[in-house]
Amino acid sequence: MNREKERNGVTARVTPTGSLEVLSQLEVNRLRDSSHAGLHELFRRCALAVLNCGNYVEDAAAVFEQYPDFDVEIVQQERGIKLEVRNAPEIAFVDGKMIKGIQEHLFAVLRDILYAQIELAESGRFDPASSDSITNAVFHILRNAGILRAQQSLDLVVCWGGHSISRFEYDYTKDVGYELGLRGLNVCTGCGPGAMKGPMKGATISHAKQRIRTGRYIGISEPGIIAAESPNPIVNSLVIMPDIEKRLEAFVRTGHAFVVFPGGAGTAEEILYLLGVLLHPANRDMPFPLIFTGPASSAEYFRQFDAFIAATLGPEATRRYRIIIADPAQVARTVLAALEDVRNFRRDGKDAYYYNWLLEVDLSFQQPFEPTHESMASLDLRRDQPAHQLAANLRRAFSGIVAGNVKDNGIRAIQRHGPFEMRGSAEIMGPLDTLLRAFVAQSRMKLSGLEYSPCYRLVS
Repeated sequence: MNREKERNGVTARVTPTGSLEVLSQLEVNRLRDSSHAGLHELFRRCALAVLNCGNYVEDAAAVFEQYPDFDVEIVQQERGIKLEVRNAPEIAFVDGKMIKGIQEHLFAVLRDILYAQIELAESGRFDPASSDSITNAVFHILRNAGILRAQQSLDLVVCWGGHSISRFEYDYTKDVGYELGLRGLNVCTGCGPGAMKGPMKGATISHAKQRIRTGRYIGISEPGIIAAESPNPIVNSLVIMPDIEKRLEAFVRTGHAFVVFPGGAGTAEEILYLLGVLLHPANRDMPFPLIFTGPASSAEYFRQFDAFIAATLGPEATRRYRIIIADPAQVARTVLAALEDVRNFRRDGKDAYYYNWLLEVDLSFQQPFEPTHESMASLDLRRDQPAHQLAANLRRAFSGIVAGNVKDNGIRAIQRHGPFEMRGSAEIMGPLDTLLRAFVAQSRMKLSGLEYSPCYRLVS
């Protein structure tokens, strides 16, 4: 690898590692195309996020402002391709060489962006208005990335939680990951820092103790969030989904059990997505292990969230999860015991272990939601609708808050037009306001050490 240090960073040529050693001329042209329809800018931004691993920045816009001259170019050679990165973050290199894990992540991003755009979006093979077609698209992206493997066991635990949590909460996520790993379980997260890194870090230690050399640490991200949640270096299987909705469906289709740690608006979005899916009548009898857990200091956080779910979605939703406080071993034992029910259900239904085809995911959870001032104001946040539809709209509300907090486009929209406004009935907006105020008071939406300025305004 050739490397030279420039004023704003490092310039280097990098060979493929892990995937995608050759490209077609069409793919090269699309990656070099900086027009609206081209892929150059999308790939450039995702590549910068990957290379910025370790430079913790909550504001995605700040990442791009810090490295305005960063670029990446495809270099074709007779024996394949290379990537030339210019003015890249120095943290991605050690003694003149790019860190191996970051190099793998860089080419995983390249693989997934090309596949999603050319093989799926532009091929005409999938209908974005069809629920079954979207589920198939998610399957094909995951299969192309090597995530789906025929297996005889159910062992993938999805861990959700905040990327900006306290040290005590982070240590607790490591303890839970350690207990999961001791029992031979693998970990899948959103791939970033905080509660997404902790369980993987804990599992690596227990996997080593158990002499498990095939441990899987799967990270699932999407272009809008990756800059604020750069893939942590433990991830050994990274996949970039086209949007947040396909990212969430990828989690629920591949995961066998779910463990949720404390977090902020992003974690609330994930919880509401999953509960909304499980509240669909077709999924009523499906076993789906879901555990909320944290240290003793997080007990109030989960009490507040439990109260919010009860007040908005009702008792049927609260029955779908269990809260375990300050007991990592009990979390792991509960997951392991619940997986037996999942195994029996999949076997009886002749469903795959590696992809939950039987789970019904309504189209309202699959179609991309673009948070704008108009779309946020038009959300239906009233009680007089099926619980799973209310959950879908509440999920969109939190998706907008995430965008306004950390996504580049959302931050700039708030800067231009002021906070998003959300309207709804008092019986929904009251509990929502209480929960959001608690998040702010607990610094779960505090950005870059500054006092949090809400990107939203609630109107009942």
